[in-house]
Amino acid sequence: MNSAPAHPANAAHAGLIWWLPRAAIALFVATVIALLWLGERNEQEKQRATLISDMLWLEQNLHFLLSHNEELLNRFDPRRIAQADVFDAYARTLISNDTGIYRVLWQDRDGQLRHALPAATNLHDHALPAPALTQLAHSLGRPVYSQAYPGDEDDWQFAVHVPVFLGTQKIGTTIGIYSLRRLLDNSVPWWLAERYRISIDDQTGQPLAVRSRVDAVIPDSGYQIPFDPPGHGLALHGIPYQTPTALIDRIIAAALIVLAILVLASLWGLRRHVQRRLAAEEALQTEVAFRKAMENSLQTGMRALSLDGKIVYVNPAFCRMVGYSAEELLGSSAPQPYWPEEEYENVAAALTTARSALRPSDAIELRLQRASGERFDALLYEAPLIDADGRHTGWMGAILDITERKRARELARQHEDKLAGTARLVAMGEMASSLAHELNQPLSAISSYIAGSRNLIATGTTCAEIDGALAKCQEQAQRAGRIIRRIYEFARRHETKTEPCDLEDLLGDLIVLLEADARRQKVRLVRDIAPNLPIILADRILLGQAILNLIKNGIESMRTTPEANRCLTVRAEADAQRIEIAVSDNGCGISAHDAAQLFEPFYTTKNEGLGVGLNICRSVVEAHQGRLWFEAKPEGGSIFHISLPISTA
Repeated sequence: MNSAPAHPANAAHAGLIWWLPRAAIALFVATVIALLWLGERNEQEKQRATLISDMLWLEQNLHFLLSHNEELLNRFDPRRIAQADVFDAYARTLISNDTGIYRVLWQDRDGQLRHALPAATNLHDHALPAPALTQLAHSLGRPVYSQAYPGDEDDWQFAVHVPVFLGTQKIGTTIGIYSLRRLLDNSVPWWLAERYRISIDDQTGQPLAVRSRVDAVIPDSGYQIPFDPPGHGLALHGIPYQTPTALIDRIIAAALIVLAILVLASLWGLRRHVQRRLAAEEALQTEVAFRKAMENSLQTGMRALSLDGKIVYVNPAFCRMVGYSAEELLGSSAPQPYWPEEEYENVAAALTTARSALRPSDAIELRLQRASGERFDALLYEAPLIDADGRHTGWMGAILDITERKRARELARQHEDKLAGTARLVAMGEMASSLAHELNQPLSAISSYIAGSRNLIATGTTCAEIDGALAKCQEQAQRAGRIIRRIYEFARRHETKTEPCDLEDLLGDLIVLLEADARRQKVRLVRDIAPNLPIILADRILLGQAILNLIKNGIESMRTTPEANRCLTVRAEADAQRIEIAVSDNGCGISAHDAAQLFEPFYTTKNEGLGVGLNICRSVVEAHQGRLWFEAKPEGGSIFHISLPISTA
């Protein structure tokens, strides 16, 4: 059953309710990510500002160092510098004071190298700068720096030429040779080296000297400043190291993201749970509506009782059945308003029996009354009422009004009795000619015996001979009487009566009754009845009619059978529990199509048949708690079986 579609406005409102928290959580996650990004960006900007500040400080520090070294190189005593021991002492002081200078040279006014510390191994050393720089320094009257050039052990160097004057007279030139590697090692403090990779690059960007911890650096995040002096395209370049993010920052960021994901997941789970709950509630409402409609359409009365016997539920069919409204019945306890006063004890005892463990599903028949006082017969099915937790909370009863059913059943029984009587009369009509022949024989014999007796009397014959003729006459008269009595008992209407019945005598009488018809149709009757069959309790007339009908059908089924094969066998045998009667013929048999409807009322395979014979036979056998069925004979024909319980005896 389909439920009504949800209203569009309600659906839109429900969708908005679910989308708002999701949008809020998404906004929260976006805000957290933005804050983390802004914090990272701010940290990068702070780091770059610090880098620029530190590089400027380093550049100023190096500039100050170079300027100070220029002053020191210019302080050589012009009068004593020609003395080797004086030069060595002063130069050694310069080299050992972390000035970045690792060699000091002295040239005289003619540009000749006079002293060097450490001593030069070759006066034409490739490390010496060109004389043009010396001339430039004297012409300018200030220090001049050379370009960087490769030195020993892959170290790059540059030189500063400082002119020395005595008054205005040129005395010579002091040359200080710097090692770029040594300059960085001596000038870059440890705390700065811990932060950045410091290098001196040439004009192509190639590093000439590096102060580094050999750690990963942040690409494209360095800062470069001209290194002047010495100039010539040299630059100081600082690149910050990649520093790991603080653990607490990572934990906070991860916690915020995880919490946002958990909140979103929990919201999603809650949404699914609520959707399933709403779907379940909608399905429950649909099911309740469906069951309510089905319940209202029922013709079976339903009523529920609590464990203390109070009515807690009734359906409309039950209210219509008893004539009371639901308000009048709910809450009432035993004796209920629909119990007849004279049936209080019987109804209470029947309900107790129905609720016992021995008969949990059996129906009981009760006599109840309507609000108008009318009594009616009802059939009650009582079952335990179990709640969702498995607890027994009461009893649920289904009540059927069977008054009309019983009336119809009684009418059907009466109609069936009439049909049975009609069928007997029809059968007797069919056997009339045969029975007339049977009666004709004893009557003719009686007439002959009486005529003979009169002749004997006329001739004076003795009484003994006359007495024998009269005895035979009496025997034939009794035989005719028995035939007439059997026909009368079979044909007359009577009430159903159960009495001890000897099946051996009953079968014998039926065979005698049908012998004439069998002889007329050239059918041989074979009697195979076990001796000493048990006596059973049965309606002799009804049971005899059923067996007679089966024998007659068997005789009629052999009309087209060759005369030599026309044989009908009546067999009866018993075991410890049942008696089985079998009527076997060699007739035309029964087709599969006819077999499916053979016992249906008003179905017949005869042109002149009524179609009630076999149906009556089955009803009679079942009324005796027996069973009637048939099976086909392999060699042709049919066998009808009747099984009767001996327990009815």
